[in-house]
Amino acid sequence: MKVIIMGCGRIGSQVSELMSAQGHDVTVIDHDSNAVDRLGPDFKGRIVHGLGFDRNVLIEAGIERADAFVTASSSDNANIVAARIARNIFRVPRVVARLYDPRRAEVYQRLGLTTISSTNWGAERIYQVLSHTDLDVLYIFGRGEVSLVIVEAPSQLIGKNVAQLSVPGEIAVVSITRNDQAFLPVRGTEFKEGDLIHLSVLSSAMDRLEEMLGLERR
Repeated sequence: MKVIIMGCGRIGSQVSELMSAQGHDVTVIDHDSNAVDRLGPDFKGRIVHGLGFDRNVLIEAGIERADAFVTASSSDNANIVAARIARNIFRVPRVVARLYDPRRAEVYQRLGLTTISSTNWGAERIYQVLSHTDLDVLYIFGRGEVSLVIVEAPSQLIGKNVAQLSVPGEIAVVSITRNDQAFLPVRGTEFKEGDLIHLSVLSSAMDRLEEMLGLERR
């Protein structure tokens, strides 16, 4: 996959190195020539100096053949402008914009643009960690309505089955890791000691899940 990443800050450089390490064709755009120093020695992609919303810079980076375009600069305005150019003018199939302001992220999501708000995600993550310390929240979906959590099977759950830990529309067992191997359980799968259980949980059902697992309420 040919990927263009605008911005070589903390997020942009990490995404660039990750994609490059996975064998993708990565091009990084940044107006600061010193920013690319963040890229490690193993980075095998291209570097283009300039503004990521400049048409000529984008063409030099190969946007006409790009499969994906990521905006990860420190400016929300620049990220949105570049993302809209990539999506609406050059018709790049996959476009993701990183935004600091969660209100802007919601607006552009409604317009069909994929956005990632690190501010919103971070706030939700901190809230979940503080509110439910015995549940390890791995990922938050939407604006925090649904969480993916992992928990080791407590003693009171051993011998019970997945159906007994499932609440339609609120709590669902996604997978179980047993002896370092993950699998998709069915409703009749019984929990065993040492199982790591991944669950998708509605935010309003977190307290209920803790009660079902016999965890201490905070």
